[in-house]
Amino acid sequence: MVKNLIDGFSDFKKNFFGTDRSFFEQLAKRGQTPNTIIISCSDSRVDPAILFGTRPGELFVIRNVANLVPPYQPDDNYHGISAAIEFGIRDLGVKEIVVLGHAFCGGIKALCSHVRGEEKDDREFITPWIKIALPVMDQIDSKLEDKDVHKVEKASIVNSIKNLRTFPWVRSLELANELKIHGWWFDMEHGALWTYDNKKKKFFPLKTVS
Repeated sequence: MVKNLIDGFSDFKKNFFGTDRSFFEQLAKRGQTPNTIIISCSDSRVDPAILFGTRPGELFVIRNVANLVPPYQPDDNYHGISAAIEFGIRDLGVKEIVVLGHAFCGGIKALCSHVRGEEKDDREFITPWIKIALPVMDQIDSKLEDKDVHKVEKASIVNSIKNLRTFPWVRSLELANELKIHGWWFDMEHGALWTYDNKKKKFFPLKTVS
């Protein structure tokens, strides 16, 4: 697999970097000026740059298990996700945030297993992490059948948006209409993208050009 990565880089250098070297020189000189933060899952099947056809420098991508956003909690502990959000908002000045969830998310499946009492007890970091989304389980049938997992995936996106708004500088910028927050759910099985309507409190398929 590592050889495939090296071969892929060789292809990138020849066919991408080599044909547009001035583009990368400009990126190096002026730094990054992305307009959008994408908070997405670490899942290898969900790559924001591929999904949205973007070039280097266009997205500030923050990836973690189950695309979770923790609540605002400034202290001396390690807050990698919060630090990345702070950098994107306060230093890069992004104007939009997308929380991108997806179908068949392993992190959300782990949350459901935890609620059922079926989680793997040798996982030292995953269970504490996915508990960030535990509040959403109050909205889900306690029996939690497999068909409910997509509901949990979507509810978790909404919970992450709620947590985003606990960051004072996120909230103030949104209230000033200088920042927009979106919740999207990618249905990888059907190649569809769903968006959360904050007024109707529901997800709807996003209309795209065929």
